Formats: sequence, C-alpha cells, structure tokens
Amino acid sequence: MTITYPFSAVVGLADLKLALLLNAVSPRVGGVLVRGEKGTAKSTIVRALAAQLPEVQVVAGCRFACDPAAPDLGCPDGPHEPGEQRAVRPAALVELPVGASEDRLVGSLDVERALTEGVKAFEPGLLAAAHRGVLYVDEVNLLHDHLVDLLLDAAALGTCYVERESVSVRHAARFLLVGTMNPEEGELRPQLLDRFGLTVEVRASRDPQERAEVIRRRLAFDADPEAFADRWRPAESELAGRIARARARLPEVRLPDARLRQISTVCAAFEVDGLRADLVTANAAIAHAAWHGRDRVTTEDVRAAARLALPHRRRRDPFDAPGLDEDLLDRLLDETSGDDDDEPPPGGGADPEISGPEPDAGSGADGDGGWQDPAAGTPRDERTAEREVRNGTDRPEPDAGAVEPDTGTGQPDPGAGQVAAMAAPYRVPRLEVPGVGEGAAGRRSRSRTPRGRAAGSRQPEGRLRDLHLTATLLAAAPHQRQRGRTGAGLRLRPEDLREVVREGREGNLVLFVVDASGSMAARRRMTAVKTAVLSLLLDAYQRRDKVGLVTFRGDSAGVTLPPTSSVEAGAARLRSLPTGGRTPLAAGLVTAAEVLRVERLRDPARRPLLVLVTDGRATAGGDVDRAADLLRGTASVVVDCEGGPVRLGLAVRLAARLGAALLPLDSLGELGSVVRDYRKVG
Repeated sequence: MTITYPFSAVVGLADLKLALLLNAVSPRVGGVLVRGEKGTAKSTIVRALAAQLPEVQVVAGCRFACDPAAPDLGCPDGPHEPGEQRAVRPAALVELPVGASEDRLVGSLDVERALTEGVKAFEPGLLAAAHRGVLYVDEVNLLHDHLVDLLLDAAALGTCYVERESVSVRHAARFLLVGTMNPEEGELRPQLLDRFGLTVEVRASRDPQERAEVIRRRLAFDADPEAFADRWRPAESELAGRIARARARLPEVRLPDARLRQISTVCAAFEVDGLRADLVTANAAIAHAAWHGRDRVTTEDVRAAARLALPHRRRRDPFDAPGLDEDLLDRLLDETSGDDDDEPPPGGGADPEISGPEPDAGSGADGDGGWQDPAAGTPRDERTAEREVRNGTDRPEPDAGAVEPDTGTGQPDPGAGQVAAMAAPYRVPRLEVPGVGEGAAGRRSRSRTPRGRAAGSRQPEGRLRDLHLTATLLAAAPHQRQRGRTGAGLRLRPEDLREVVREGREGNLVLFVVDASGSMAARRRMTAVKTAVLSLLLDAYQRRDKVGLVTFRGDSAGVTLPPTSSVEAGAARLRSLPTGGRTPLAAGLVTAAEVLRVERLRDPARRPLLVLVTDGRATAGGDVDRAADLLRGTASVVVDCEGGPVRLGLAVRLAARLGAALLPLDSLGELGSVVRDYRKVG
C-alpha cells in the first residue's frame, strides 16, 4: 500500500487508500469505485491491498473457501463436518476481465453431462474464487450491463445463484469489490454507481517535483525489486496487523444516536435517493472509528465517511460528474454536532498511515532533491489545505468556461465565432439501424446477443451454453426407435443438443455531423440545434452507444470529438461549440466518411448511424453530391434545420441523395412521443 507512489503525487490517492482500508476492515461498506485518468496508479494500489489482508483459514479441499469456524451450509462441496482438516492461505485477489462471459463469472453447469449422464456437475466461477478475498474489475464501465448486474447482486447478497434448466446451485460469495474506470471511456449507469459503497476520484499531480519522485521510486523498483520490497516490508507488515486489529475491534464500536441523526441529516440535505447512502455512510463511519482505535463513532468519522459515500449519489443528470460540496458538508456537521459525548479524535483525526510523512524510498534522492510533504510546516488549516490539493485549487487551472481553439483537427479558431446556449434536453425518437447486427450489447438496434428473446435454435459450436430444450427434444424424437428405446425415458445423444439463438439490442456508433456555419447562427437556430443534439446525446447515453462529433464552418470541417463511449465529453464539446462563417458541407461529409472508415477497421462489429444536422446550404468546399456518395449505404438521418416562411428544401434533397430518413428540427421533440422507428419518418 505504501510502496512506489507518494500520495501527493496522485491527487486523491490518500482518499483511495482510506476507502480501501475501510472496506478491508468492514466488507459491509460495499466496495470502492475508483474514477480517474489513465496512469494514476489505480490498479497498483488495488493489487497492493490484497497483500496486506490477513490470511484466511479454509476447509481443506473446498473449492469455495468455506470458513472452518462457520462453513456455508449450502456449499456445493459440503456439508462440512466440524473438525475437518483446515488450511491457511492468503486472501485471494481475483481479476474479472472485461470480456468475461456470464458463465466465467458465476460458474456453469455441464448441461451435456446433466442430460446424457444424469449428473449435476458444477464448475465454480470467479465469484467463488473471490470469496473472502478481493474481486477487482478493471474498466468496470466497459462491462456488459448484465454482468455488472450479476456482480453487484452477488456483492449485495453475499450469495451467488446459478440457474440452468431446473438445476439450481448457490454458494457464498462475500468479497471486497473494487472497480476502476476512466470516465473518458463512458460512465456507469446511476443505479449501478449507487451499488458501490464508496467512490474516489484520482488524477495525476501537475507538480514536477512530485512527479519526479514517482519516477525515482519506479526506477528504483525496476532496478532491484527485492531490495525495494524489503525496504517497505516492515511498514506493510504493520499495516496488515493494523487491519487485523481493526477487524477484531469492529464489533465493539458503538454508533451513538446523535451520530446516526447526523448521518441522516447530511444525506437528506444532499438529496440522495433512497436509504443506501445512509447505511453505507454509517458502516463506513463505524469502520473508520475501528481503524483509528475508537470504540464509538465521532463527527470526524462521519465526515470521513460522507466524503467517500455521497459524491456519486448526488448525480441528477447523466452528464453530471460526481462531486460533493465540502463546505456545505462541514456546515451541516457543525450545525448538527450538538451537545453530545463526542471526544476529539487522537491527533486531530489525522491518520499517520495516510497523511503523515513517508520514509525515504532509498532511490537515490537526498534531502535536497527528494520528495517532501508539501503540507509540512504550512501554517494554514489542515482540512483546507487537503481539500485544495484534492480539488486542484492550490495551483492555477484553466478557466473551465473558456473556449479554447481546437488544434490539430482542422477546426477554425472558435474565438472567431459565437457560442450559443443550450436549453434542457427532451425526449427524441429511437433512431435504429436497419437489419440485425452482432455488435456490443446495448439498447438501440436489433442484434444477436447472448441475452434477449429466443429467436431460434442451432447446433452448438463448441461447449453448449444455453440449451433450447424444445428443439433438443424435437431433434431426438425421430431417432428413438432405432436407438432401442423401450421405456418412457428419452434417449439423447450429443448431436441432438440445440442451443438458443437469442435476439436483443446492440449499441451503435452514432456520429453527429453538425453544421455550425453562419447560416445557422444568423437565424438564431443554433440554440435549437445544440439542444436537439444534446437530446440525441442523452438518448445515446441511455442506449449504450459510442458517439462522435464532426462539425463544419468557415472553410473546413474537423473532428470535434473522436468516437468514444463518453457522451459526457460530447456534451462538453457541444456546449463550447462556436458558430459563424461559411458552410463547407462537402468537407463535413468527407470528414464523416473518413471517421467511419477508420472506425470500421477498429470495431467492425459495431454498426454506425450517421446523424447530419444541417439546413442543407453549401457555400464553400467541394461537390456535395460526390461527398454524399461516399456515405451511401450508411444508415443515416438528416435533421432538417431550415426555417422561415420560404424553404428551399435543400436538406430534403440531401437526405434523398444519402438514402437517409428526414427529421424536421422543429418537431423533433414532438416525434419523440410517438415515433419508435426512424425509418417511418420523413
């Protein structure tokens, strides 16, 4: 936990360590979701945690890591008799790959043996392997929704259920769930965010001295890993012992009614949904008190727990980033502290394992050139200094509202145009790619997926995963006499087996091509256009699409947002999109064709949907018809932005050239309440 990275070098890393430790002390806290940019030691610190967890005693030979003192009564390898042989092993660290199947996660039944031999054979999955250990999911936001549902249900219930064709198996699955994600690659659904107990936001420090110390330690580790580990082993052993002592102390910690009312007041004031936030905050506060050696929860424990448990539960809009007003939190805690029996935490609540100075890494840095705690000797409020470092306000930051030029994309200088505002998004019709695809699971277009309604059957290729019972019986029925059947039983052979072909929905690549020229701004249409595109972005978020944004104005077009799963990034770029200049429509179409060509090479299974938002005018650039021919065959929708009493119908002609559906901008919101298939529009 303490090797390689000094905590100030990654803003939020101290909070991450605290969140992991609270879960290590009390699994009831509910796990940790780590959000942050790439290269911020998220995976490093999670993997380091497993080495600090106390060893566990298991029943020898049990594949489900049953505790000899309290074995699972429903263990598939049981029942375990008292006094069975025991074994001691380290706490497991199990990693769930992004591309894992449902069977790999929860385990699978051997359906072939069940049908042909009449035996119930179960192969445990990753949830069984993670029991009483750590289950780590890197890039959890990229997991398919049904896997996340299974994962979080098991984490909440402490039990894994496997159901296959009237055969049922259950086993204990209690683990510390840790997920990491890069928000640039897309967000988790709000209801899934809520299932994680704590959330931490991390990002790399911009201070050169702190970054240099990280490199020193990493180079020292690469040069001699054993010597580097030996230097930190005493600190890690002490940390492991402290976790064990805090676990033993946990049942003795008391939560006074005053602190419980304080928790409820804070959660209500921040308007979080449901009561899970109150429960998680209470459990985290109890764990925090146990970690600090206290036998009752104090206001400082509540503050630490609320800072980690509430930020991700305050989102009201899918484009909102998790956050917490800590000034409001402090004010609420001060107002509700009341006259109770709280005692000040030892040392003012500071955790020497987290915020205290770290030993020299032995990487060649001396007292003049090595890393030092930036807070040391600073005569300002400790909590304020910590908050400034975490939020990045201790150093100058670019103005969040400033519009910066787009470099390297061919986009004109935004400073030369006007930036229109956006209204609240509205419901839009579901735009759907024709045919049946086989892309990533989502909610837009028809697709053959592992989950969904049964659309047919086929002989399995490899191991049977999803039995189609009726089709299997029909395949075997004609051969019963020649197989010598005389009784009531049905004689099956492997070639009779059929698996289900399921049809569900897939996510698509929705590429927005937006006209930002002067013809849009002059008629004050850009506010309506931005609002329409924002509404379509919200729809793409809900349907699990990738999105991209191409804009054109002036003399050229540019890729404002390369294809990504982060619709939040698309909304941010859209808000600062300037307008003005001529209309290079052909350049916009050519740029869109090139983006789609590259994406077909990167992700050939994901089908594209082109959404062109324009009035059809072209006052600059090349031949529009030739450019449109590059996009023929691509599922397309033209949102007609032409207004006024006299209409030229240019967008209508462009839609016909593209073979696209036509949606009038003015009625887009109205169509959302009645239209289900874009092919019926226009």
